[in-house]
Amino acid sequence: MKRYIIEREIAGVGQLVGEELKGAAATSNAALAQLGGQAQWVESFVTDDKTFCIYLAEDEETVREHARLSGFPASRITQVHRTIDPLTAQG
Repeated sequence: MKRYIIEREIAGVGQLVGEELKGAAATSNAALAQLGGQAQWVESFVTDDKTFCIYLAEDEETVREHARLSGFPASRITQVHRTIDPLTAQG
């Protein structure tokens, strides 16, 4: 599977708490279940009016289908080609 960063523009998302976040996660999980293992949600970073979600998926179209099924926008989808971190300097 390929790794993607999905930028979702959602006004006020940074103000969600508790049950609202639980409900959003459940909605995403339900959409993933419908995709039958073609995508996996790794984690999401929440800012004031956006989320940046890390997903593993077969292709970009699968990411778009998850957005359609969940009702969460996929404002921008970027495929990650490789990662680096502080240990890369030691390589």
